Amino acid sequence: MNKLFVEHSIGELSARVARGELSAADMAAAALDNIKEGEEYGAWVVSADSALPERLKGTPAAQGLLPHIPIGVKDIYNTTEFPTQMGSALWKDFTPGNDARAVYNLKRQGALVVGKTVTAEFAVHALDKTLNPYDKTKTPGTSSSGSAVAVALGMVPAATGTQTAGSIIRPASFCGVYACKPSFGTIPRTGMLKTTDSLDSLGFFTVFGEDLRRMFDSMKISGLNYPISHAAFSDKARQSKPAGRPWKVAFVRTHTWQSAPEYAKQAIQTFAERLSKEPGFEVFEPELPASMAATHETHATIYDKSLSYYFQHEYSHDEKISLVMKSMIEKGKKISPEAFASALEHQSGMIRDMDAFMSGLDAIICLSTSGEAPPRDVVELPDPALMWTLTHLPVISAPVFLSPGNLPFGLQLVARKYNDYLLFDLLALLKERGLVPAKGSFF
Repeated sequence: MNKLFVEHSIGELSARVARGELSAADMAAAALDNIKEGEEYGAWVVSADSALPERLKGTPAAQGLLPHIPIGVKDIYNTTEFPTQMGSALWKDFTPGNDARAVYNLKRQGALVVGKTVTAEFAVHALDKTLNPYDKTKTPGTSSSGSAVAVALGMVPAATGTQTAGSIIRPASFCGVYACKPSFGTIPRTGMLKTTDSLDSLGFFTVFGEDLRRMFDSMKISGLNYPISHAAFSDKARQSKPAGRPWKVAFVRTHTWQSAPEYAKQAIQTFAERLSKEPGFEVFEPELPASMAATHETHATIYDKSLSYYFQHEYSHDEKISLVMKSMIEKGKKISPEAFASALEHQSGMIRDMDAFMSGLDAIICLSTSGEAPPRDVVELPDPALMWTLTHLPVISAPVFLSPGNLPFGLQLVARKYNDYLLFDLLALLKERGLVPAKGSFF
């Protein structure tokens, strides 16, 4: 494969564009060649035609944070160039005729959308054709698997994803790449599939950890029309660790700890011990708020009930939806409005509890998943990912660990809501100290 995107960060590629060393045609050709060569992994629903590089010849150097950078877009975001089929035969060849706001933001920064990546059916649980690049018999993760694999194989330097439970963090962990689910609501959801109002979150995958910040800046909302996030992002004291104080990091096992195999427990414990010995760090092992023990049950109530509401039309064509989707909708139909309202209130309480908990900390560290990817036909073990989705916190999965079978699994970094830039700074420091790799472990 062309190694352009695994040997150079987006920042380096952008600098080469500015110097006239790389053109839009060059980058499109590299992406399309890699997509074709890795076709067997099933990461793409559709990609640009082979004539794209020729059409781009002579295109002036783009401006912005992503000048001519090839991007894969998960197939639940609307795009003008490609259909949006959402992993469902019911929506085959659907052409929305517009770009999702997040895609528009990427293009405004100069990005080149080269195709749509495979998603699970309606971004839920029914796995599609995508294969894990480490072991084709293993799952590549849940609904953002196409984007994770496209990045893991260096087809593109970055791709978009979404997460309602763990659909960004899990594929990143299982495929050995970097990923970020920013604070809830900081990337606009206009022009894309909705599954739940209080959970659906947008994010992205990158080859290089340093590019997470650049993707966030390219996709996020900004300005005084968004007063809460604007105030938080503009608060330098909030987005930086106080000078002279060590980083305060909490190592949390969470109630999912019992699901993790021993090798995963040992890996994260060893990392926490190593971090605690680093100058300028204090590592604690506090108990999470008691409310957090009910996250998985609360999430299931909200998720299932929302699916039963938003997918009533699809359910009426049950011969064309998966058994897992049908089952979740049917469970949701049995949940009363009162139980749904109660779960939403519990979620609000958890959000408040975690904001108070995080106010005295810089970050949490925990496992991204309960170890390596399981076989494709085995249900993934419970892990902490949906806990932070439910409580709206920004998270990063870093490709830090390898299982005894030489398969990747990730370290998850978590910060207080809206402390996204503080989280990016922590990642940069961990890389500087040699605690996390510069790029995905596949390369």
